[in-house]
Amino acid sequence: MGIRLGVKARLVICCPEVFTAGWTQQYLRCAVNLLPRHFSTLKEHQKKLMGRGLPKQAPLPGVKRIVAVASGKGGVGKSTTAVNLALAIAANDPKVSVGLLDADIHGPSIPMLMNLSGNPEVTKDNLLRPLVNYGIACMSMGFLIGDSQPVIWRGLMVMSALEKMLKQVSWGPLDYLLVDLPPGTGDVHLSLCQHVPLSGAVIVSTPQDLALIDARRAAEMFRKVGVPVIGMVVNMSGFQCPNCHHQTHIFGESETAKQLGLDVLGEIPLHISIRESSDRGKPIVLLLPGGAEALAYVHTASKVVKCLERMASS
Repeated sequence: MGIRLGVKARLVICCPEVFTAGWTQQYLRCAVNLLPRHFSTLKEHQKKLMGRGLPKQAPLPGVKRIVAVASGKGGVGKSTTAVNLALAIAANDPKVSVGLLDADIHGPSIPMLMNLSGNPEVTKDNLLRPLVNYGIACMSMGFLIGDSQPVIWRGLMVMSALEKMLKQVSWGPLDYLLVDLPPGTGDVHLSLCQHVPLSGAVIVSTPQDLALIDARRAAEMFRKVGVPVIGMVVNMSGFQCPNCHHQTHIFGESETAKQLGLDVLGEIPLHISIRESSDRGKPIVLLLPGGAEALAYVHTASKVVKCLERMASS
């Protein structure tokens, strides 16, 4: 039990000038004597509360590998990358089963990118059944709310929603579950790392220095919580003029991935077909499977799988 300082003692510490010198000194001596004991017991109490409050990490039934797809900065094409990586993993090996969890509670993108809508069914075990399109099992907050309905929730409600979409969904059997995380390094990221064992994390960024600053933070966050960072996908790496075929690096060129000690898993070009196919709900890997843009995702997905297999065997 922590020792509670009396009201006067606390006021003396904060504002000793409000008391007369005679009894101020008496309470000040008392407060100073109690402070070491108070703060040592307070730290012990906080440590117990933190240990008691952390969720127990447990694998998802039937799911072999869980991969986080993250970015420190918004607007770098992370969700588009996550969707095309999931489809490319399935395309590279038709025998594997792949799922996609949209963990961006406030701004879900998976319903539009995967051309999915409607409410998930409930199984006899009272679990939500993922919606499936293009062979990918998907779950998103966007399936549970209206298209224009905002999610105005505080952190605890967001974390509770993530836990439900992780553990109250009939995911298995899956070989890979890709989790499309929101930008930043906040509650959702920490909750994911605490609830389930992650096989690794993929960082998505443009080559722009401003985006790479936050990509560094995202990579460091995963390292600090013990999640291996597989590497970085450099999105919008270059633009090729459709007329003269001149290559322009609109967002610049950077060696930051190497400075962070990350492998460059792939470089995705800036191309209108990727944007158009995403808006239509038919990702580029499916729409133009033999095109250069689709092949960039396919090669990136192959490298991600190889890195996961190498980490699992080491």
